[in-house]
Amino acid sequence: MAETAEPQTQQTDDSKHAARAERRAAKLAKQIGSFAKAHGGAEGQLAHLGEMGTRIVLVGEDGDWGDLVAPSYAVAESATQKAGITVHEDFDGEFAAKVRTGPYEWSRMAGIQVGGPSNDKA
Repeated sequence: MAETAEPQTQQTDDSKHAARAERRAAKLAKQIGSFAKAHGGAEGQLAHLGEMGTRIVLVGEDGDWGDLVAPSYAVAESATQKAGITVHEDFDGEFAAKVRTGPYEWSRMAGIQVGGPSNDKA
């Protein structure tokens, strides 16, 4: 009876994909760590973007915020674990209240809806 083995190319492709995901997670973790260091610490939340990947929303202890995009939820989750930050299930309550917004954000968010500056002028 002949033994069936998985084609070598499939194993090679899988290991290349895993290595690429690991490198991407490490790079994102480094960026998350830099953000946390610059803002007195950070917390995050992961949001699915569909086929585009997963958005990592970061909120610093000083109220500044930013985001990164990972190619998948698994990569985003690995990156946040490597960076050692707290990840919230939802972006609400006390976590959302930590975000500090300025005039730029207010004009961009409200401007579209109440006749203020439009996105194409900013």
